[in-house]
Amino acid sequence: MSVLETARQFAIAAHGAQRYGDQPYILHLDAVARLAEPYGEEAVILAYLHDVLEDTPVTEAAIRQAFGDFVADCVAILTDEPGADRRERKFLTYAKMADIENRLALALIVKVCDRLANVRACVREGDRMRFERYRQEHPAFHTAVYRAGLCDDLWAELDRLLGV
Repeated sequence: MSVLETARQFAIAAHGAQRYGDQPYILHLDAVARLAEPYGEEAVILAYLHDVLEDTPVTEAAIRQAFGDFVADCVAILTDEPGADRRERKFLTYAKMADIENRLALALIVKVCDRLANVRACVREGDRMRFERYRQEHPAFHTAVYRAGLCDDLWAELDRLLGV
């Protein structure tokens, strides 16, 4: 089994019966992975693992052991920081992401893939409440995550969908 398929199966097992709305969680992970494909295999691996630390009992050590230091470091970047509420978690997470550069910037591409997949789902499902939350968070998200030339096509679609 390839590392990519191993990551997909690892994520399926970790997320178990978790749902993304009324769909199996793997559909969200597959959507993020499709967006990440142009950025290479490591980006797709990160796409499958991006929510594992945040939403499952899997530890960073387990990811490090299974997939290596780089993947574990990127998944840690993609994981929300602890906080009292969403606003505090996002503030702390965006602060962490604002300092990312060099090779670790691959995590930022996957973060944009995740956000775009989420916004597309909101539009498709007519989820105005979640869509509005993403729209309101967008300026801070953009400030922390955007890097010129990194994944401008993804940003263009995200900005267009959010009307910014």
